[in-house]
Amino acid sequence: MAAHGRPPLPLLLLSACLYSCVAVRGFKVSSGPAEPPNPPAVRTVDLPAKEEAAAQPRRASGWKLAEEEACREDLSRLCPKHTWTNNLAVLECLQDRREHMELAPDCNHLLWSYKLNLTTDPKFESVALEVCKSTIAEIKECNDEERGRGYLVSCLVDHRGNISEYQCNQYVTKMTSIVFSDYRLICGFMDKCKEDINLLHCGSINVGQKDIHSQGEVIACLEKALVKEAEQQNHIRPIKEECQKAILRVAELSSDDFHLDRHLYFACRDDRERFCLNVQAGEGRVYKCLFNHKFEEAMSEKCRDALTTRQKLISQDYRVSYSLAKACKLDLKKQHCSLDTALPRAREARLSHLLLCLEAAVHRGRPVSGECQGEMLDYRRMLMEDFSLSPEIVLHCRTEIEAHCSGLHRKGRTLHCLMRVGRGDHSTVGSVCQGALQTLIQSADPGADYRIDRALNEACESVIQTACKHIRSGDPMILSCLMEHLYTEKMVEDCEHRLLELQYFISRDWKLDPILYRKCQGDAARLCHTHGWNETSDLMPAGAVFSCLYRHAYRTEEQGRRLSRDCKMEVQRVLHQRALDVKLDPELQKRCISDLGKWCSSKNDAGQELECLQDHLEDLVQSCRDVVGNLTELESEDATDNQMDTGVLMECLVQNKHQKEMNDKCAVGVTHFQLIQMKDFRFSYKFKMACKEDVLRLCPNIKKKVDVVVCLSTTVRNDTLQEAREQRVSLKCRKQLRVEELEMSEDIRLEPELYDPCKPDISRLCPNVPFGNAQMIECLKEQKRHLSPRCHQRIFRLQEVEMSDPELDYQLMRVCKQMIKRFCTEADARNILQCLKQNKNSELMDPKCKQMITKRQITQNTDYRLNPVLRKACRVDIPKFCKSILNKASEDSELEGQVISCLKLKYADQKLSSDCEDQIRVILQESALDYRLDPQLKVHCSEEISSLCAEEAAAQEQMGQVEECLKVNLLKVKHDDCKKEVLNMLKESKADIFVDPVLHTACALDLKHHCAAVTPGRGRQMSCLMEALQVKRVRLQPECKKRLQDRIDMWSYAAKVAPAEGFSDLAVQVMTSPSKNYLLFMVALSVCVLFLVGLLCGRITKRVTRELKDR
Repeated sequence: MAAHGRPPLPLLLLSACLYSCVAVRGFKVSSGPAEPPNPPAVRTVDLPAKEEAAAQPRRASGWKLAEEEACREDLSRLCPKHTWTNNLAVLECLQDRREHMELAPDCNHLLWSYKLNLTTDPKFESVALEVCKSTIAEIKECNDEERGRGYLVSCLVDHRGNISEYQCNQYVTKMTSIVFSDYRLICGFMDKCKEDINLLHCGSINVGQKDIHSQGEVIACLEKALVKEAEQQNHIRPIKEECQKAILRVAELSSDDFHLDRHLYFACRDDRERFCLNVQAGEGRVYKCLFNHKFEEAMSEKCRDALTTRQKLISQDYRVSYSLAKACKLDLKKQHCSLDTALPRAREARLSHLLLCLEAAVHRGRPVSGECQGEMLDYRRMLMEDFSLSPEIVLHCRTEIEAHCSGLHRKGRTLHCLMRVGRGDHSTVGSVCQGALQTLIQSADPGADYRIDRALNEACESVIQTACKHIRSGDPMILSCLMEHLYTEKMVEDCEHRLLELQYFISRDWKLDPILYRKCQGDAARLCHTHGWNETSDLMPAGAVFSCLYRHAYRTEEQGRRLSRDCKMEVQRVLHQRALDVKLDPELQKRCISDLGKWCSSKNDAGQELECLQDHLEDLVQSCRDVVGNLTELESEDATDNQMDTGVLMECLVQNKHQKEMNDKCAVGVTHFQLIQMKDFRFSYKFKMACKEDVLRLCPNIKKKVDVVVCLSTTVRNDTLQEAREQRVSLKCRKQLRVEELEMSEDIRLEPELYDPCKPDISRLCPNVPFGNAQMIECLKEQKRHLSPRCHQRIFRLQEVEMSDPELDYQLMRVCKQMIKRFCTEADARNILQCLKQNKNSELMDPKCKQMITKRQITQNTDYRLNPVLRKACRVDIPKFCKSILNKASEDSELEGQVISCLKLKYADQKLSSDCEDQIRVILQESALDYRLDPQLKVHCSEEISSLCAEEAAAQEQMGQVEECLKVNLLKVKHDDCKKEVLNMLKESKADIFVDPVLHTACALDLKHHCAAVTPGRGRQMSCLMEALQVKRVRLQPECKKRLQDRIDMWSYAAKVAPAEGFSDLAVQVMTSPSKNYLLFMVALSVCVLFLVGLLCGRITKRVTRELKDR
């Protein structure tokens, strides 16, 4: 199997020439040893006389190796008989023997002498001139070689890749096998590397010392020294430049056939048959096959080491890989990647340079052949699999590898270990090592094809098969797909770790994201002044380019140059992915490293670190706050649906976050973003764009969104109340301001001025109530009597705003949404509650909405300031009649219905203005049907209601039952305050029958028949009924007559027990009393008596005074 896959032997002519050459040069003692001209270190060794004698008779018929006694035993033991007649076949058989099969020293020496004479014989050179005549003429370097010194054959071997002539190619192939079997046969190599071989103890080149058949071990030793030198900072024993070139040149010349790398051939013979049995030798195929199986468990360590050395040489000079150099030869010329091919060790020869240059061409859309791209893919994968192939990693990351990643050499595990350590919270990877990792990843470019990263490929295979199966294998979108499924149920832990480790480095160079680069390279060059894919700039480093792109992503046309649509989409995609982990945003991680440790050390789930930084925005250091603020501002502008205007998507999500179809996680995310928006008005894109100029003009130096909203809202309200000719806030800002106010009303946390003072009350009174849908605010309203003073004050102010603008009452608008559409489509937004109250008792009214309206009515009746219509109508009456109440109350305290009760009394006395009277009448009518709408009655009569009227109070529909119960049981009422409230009710009902729903219902027909012409109000209809009751010929309905008589009795009782609060009240009681005439007579008589007494007393005192004067 040693010669498996080798080309057939040369033509008979070539064999004959070789034989004749040997016969002529032979081993003639008489003519002296045959040596090439000027041999500096090698000469032929004389054979013993008996061998010479044995050789003489055979010269005429052609000398054969098989006939030599020195090799006869080895030949019969190692080589099949059919090869014995052909010297080259014998030579090949013996030099390719198994490593453990030793040759006799004499045979070893004979083979060496034969090969040396073969390569240096002038007649042998003449065979080359004849067989390769046309080829030599084409290759200038070989044509110029001096004849007769053996250099011509070496030159042909060097340029065998350019030989197209069949016979010459066959001849040179055979000669290559002979030449490469011993370093001393390679023309010029011995001269260039003599000192280095001795210095490095790689073998002996002196004749007389251990003159063995070396089989390439010396070259292998030099190759190992060369790659080791690249991995050391201080080159203790640097190999000379000319020897380095010679070593790499030898490696290049042996790149097509693994038989030519003698050390590797012997080290990997068994592995070749195990893994690559059916792979034909030539064109580097066996090398590639062995490379692909390098990390297999069955691969021998000796072969793995030899393969690694070969790969390290390839990383220093890509031409050491035959397949890569051949496949990419034309592409390298097209893309101008090989600037100085005469220098094998030059920068242009390094594998990383070739990969970067060709990758840049691919990324720029320039044509690179598929064959070349396939070879690039293999070698990029090779770099990612074995860190030791990158001398910079070995050199600069040695400490980190020993400390954290020892024992993880295979399948890219070491690199991923370094990546993991590099992206850790307390990174122990030095900056130089970090740079080396970044350079390696740029060279390998795994972002373009995830399969390059074997560790990632193996870890994520199951995820790709399920979550990303719709994407073609090897497509760059696979990585993006994996990022989209990060922290989802489909993601597995190992894949998550490998993915984040790789993305950490990709995120630090925008070029490593191939989709982003393809879509944005034009924009980056135009806006950020970037250069080529593999070029760097100190003015615009790779890590700063993405920051530049997203600064331009959301500019308006007025602001100047913007990104193209495709590039903007990619910037948005990257921003989404980076939001999952702060370490994927280099600028954020750099500036916020201390704040992350201080505030967010316990946040480990997806996106939690960024959310944590946003939550603590005010506590961050300035540089971190700026970065987090900018990112949050961009988040607000971002819309994933490109058919929608920027900012509309978030607004839509906010409006629908409580719908049944809304995902819980999405709803939580939307609420969190709303809370973040409160910290800075710039975080609300639509609000910022609509109101930016107004904010700068009217609310300068205000940053918090809630403060800006309050400032602008106050300006709008003042302009409206003062009926300003022109609103100071622009129309577009007023519209957006309304949207922001509505959103803020939905969650108490969106109003910090309300939320902060009410936190203790929330935990005490509403611990299990959700924040959303204004449920927490509603709970606090219901518990208003038990709130702390500060919270009570804030809730009262909130209610005052909501009552003046019902659209801001989130619960009312939500519960009564359909009823508003049914009854109030034409009503002004500020009169919606008024409209709903008017339609409250309609049969079509929704019960839930009716209940909500009642709640708002109860709230309004607790304080006149919560009823803007009443406040406006009674603005003159309130300070006139209720000044004492206002003087006693503080500005922020709630009046608990005292002012409205005061106005009710004045209504009964018929002293109110017409507008105020109309509003009080409405309140009286509403509260007469539902006792809960009279806060004073509810407070003072709570015990009586629970004891005397419990059944009526429990009724689902309140139609005045409780009020009637209290009137009937007036004599049983014990508390004076409650009795006073009931008497006030009786007094109010006497002033207007509509205030007494029970009496009004009983007398509805009689009112229509007997009092239809009487104008309602001021007690006129009640007086009409009472007069009708006195007239015997008028017959009232029995129920009406009974109810009316009961009311008269109640009024009589009320007149007896209710003390007059002033002279006016006393006069009213006298004039309305049944004993009015008697009382008036007694009053007149009293006045007359007083008058007479005054006259008499005056005369007496006058007489006494005169008598005193006369004295």
